Amino acid sequence: MEQNLTPLKVRHLARSGRLTSPTAGLCPGYAQANLIILPGRWARDFREYARRNSAPCPVLEVLEGSPKTRLMASDGDITTDFPAYRIYRGGVLCQEESDVSALWQPDFVGFLIGCSFSFEEALLRAGIEMRHISMGRNVPMYKTSIATQPAGPFRGPMVCSMRPMTPEKARLAAEITARFPHVHGAPVQIGHPEEIGVLDLSRPDYGDAVEVRPGEVPVFWPCGVTPQAAVEAAKPPIAITHAPGHMFVTDVKNDLLDELLSAHQP
Repeated sequence: MEQNLTPLKVRHLARSGRLTSPTAGLCPGYAQANLIILPGRWARDFREYARRNSAPCPVLEVLEGSPKTRLMASDGDITTDFPAYRIYRGGVLCQEESDVSALWQPDFVGFLIGCSFSFEEALLRAGIEMRHISMGRNVPMYKTSIATQPAGPFRGPMVCSMRPMTPEKARLAAEITARFPHVHGAPVQIGHPEEIGVLDLSRPDYGDAVEVRPGEVPVFWPCGVTPQAAVEAAKPPIAITHAPGHMFVTDVKNDLLDELLSAHQP
């Protein structure tokens, strides 16, 4: 996939079915977003769940009545512009699709949630390798023993993405990502995966395993796949999410995201 694409071009490629791969490394400098779509009566509890768990679930935009974006992209459609979607029924993953526009209902509410792919450009500029990009893989993601704060039926483990690096670069990465609270912020664990219940790095729950080299430590960030684990517990009649690693590329530059969201807070 060509790397020098505009966000508009990436969304159109996804919309036409020509982009089906993970979006890490695409459109450097632009924020990317995770997704969950729920029936309206379930959305109120999920909104509170996201508020109580803002590290893994930082909400960028809420879409009601229409799947068309207004804040994160001028022409975006959350039912067509992700490269891949997951459909859950009763909390069970039933299928993956490249287009879910036929499933949209008038009462549905969509949540675009911040994504750690957004801060990777800053880490790369600082000389920190993103191993999953170097290896051409999806970032590894793990269900951890960190419990989220429940809200209504939504509850479950925090999911974390992992990137290996040296201890020195891990400290630098923590400093850099702390400046990006709307895309998960600083890591929650560095170097001791067993402390958060991750016992085998070679077996991620989502995404692909990556090489951890001698002298490196695994660094874990809160992840926007956390709502998918919460859906498994809540068991709504239907939920639509992005396929892990397959994001919506927004028109918003990372360095302007905080300012934009602050200006649009209710």
